Amino acid sequence: MARFVLTTFGSYGDVFPYLAIGERLLQRGHTAVIAAPESYRRDVEDLGLEFAAVRPDVAFDDTETFLRLMDPRRGTERVVRELLLPSLRDAHADLQTACDGADLLVSHVLTYAAPIIGESTGLPWVSTVLSPMVFCSPSDPPALPPIPWFARLRPLGPGVIGFLLRRMMKFSWSWSEPIRALRTELGLNADADPMWEGQHSPHGVLALFSETFAARQPDWPAATTTCGFPFHDRDFGGDGDAEELAAFLADGPAPLVFSLGSSSVQAAGDFYASAARAAVQLGQRAVLVLGDRPAPPELPDTVLAIRSTPLQPLFDAASIVIHAGGIGSTGQALRAGRSQLVIPFAHDQFDNALRVERRGIGLRLDRRRLTTPRLSARLAQLLGDHGIEAKARAMAPAIRTEDGAGTACLVIEQVLAGTTRH
Repeated sequence: MARFVLTTFGSYGDVFPYLAIGERLLQRGHTAVIAAPESYRRDVEDLGLEFAAVRPDVAFDDTETFLRLMDPRRGTERVVRELLLPSLRDAHADLQTACDGADLLVSHVLTYAAPIIGESTGLPWVSTVLSPMVFCSPSDPPALPPIPWFARLRPLGPGVIGFLLRRMMKFSWSWSEPIRALRTELGLNADADPMWEGQHSPHGVLALFSETFAARQPDWPAATTTCGFPFHDRDFGGDGDAEELAAFLADGPAPLVFSLGSSSVQAAGDFYASAARAAVQLGQRAVLVLGDRPAPPELPDTVLAIRSTPLQPLFDAASIVIHAGGIGSTGQALRAGRSQLVIPFAHDQFDNALRVERRGIGLRLDRRRLTTPRLSARLAQLLGDHGIEAKARAMAPAIRTEDGAGTACLVIEQVLAGTTRH
């Protein structure tokens, strides 16, 4: 059987899909190596997968850094220029070691060393896209984090949108200079932008989301397969809240569920305090998933604050899911068939929020304008709109029947079967 290296970087939302695929590859008799920041070693090894550390690491307790990286306008630029590219050569060395003896490499959008290793060694590689925004399709213009209003230009048509996107890509060309410099040193072509078209493998591109969430566009790479969400439902935050949560859910009507995932929660600010006040004003029960954030003071019995729990059972029990729009949380809410209120903080969250609203399965709220009255008003609108609820429930069966991890494994195996090292 084969040895596959899956490399990723980011929050748990960036890691879980690769754990799901890795576990499935293991079940199919292969060896799966997760090459990721050292912080994830225990999570990976607990699943029986091999682990290889790739720099830089992610410090989830560094709130100051997370606040910079979750800035709505400059957060993505800071992730790339301040966190990733200064460690590019370290990451290249680490990943090269991890790929010793590998048969195929699977890359993440932020693992810039992966295409370099694939091209320089002849190792077959498959690239992945977690969020549809990454394709930056002129046919389906994204809500880009610095300018989320860009998606409103859709009526201008693909020609004009494509011209504008190319102009914006030139603006970020300087970001990738360290990547192009390393490619040149290794004798590789440095003309393609490694942050845009250069990130996609000619062997295969896995779109790790559902066709019902984002339809394939004619300008996506030809080798793209839309797999569906590769869900990984294990909770690494511990189960200390399980008994209290189960008792709360059994004790009354379905609650509002507020969850910010593993990255936005570090920049929560007064989000949870506003959430608790809004729930009380609306006479609704609520669950606040806090991570390691402190709970708002003096919560009533109708509002439960917990540290962590597997999201899918909780979302299944919710009346409405309120989240930041990370692709993992979005996919889980889609699978649960629940109305969503998306409050994006940074990165792809703006685009995911827009797609939720366009499909009539939820609403958006600007994080910068988040107040208790505005939050209450949006939630009241969702609670009273049975059409949104019906559309959300109608979409869920298609999501549940998809096998994102299984489809991804099939494509990976097919690519390996059709390529040879040279």
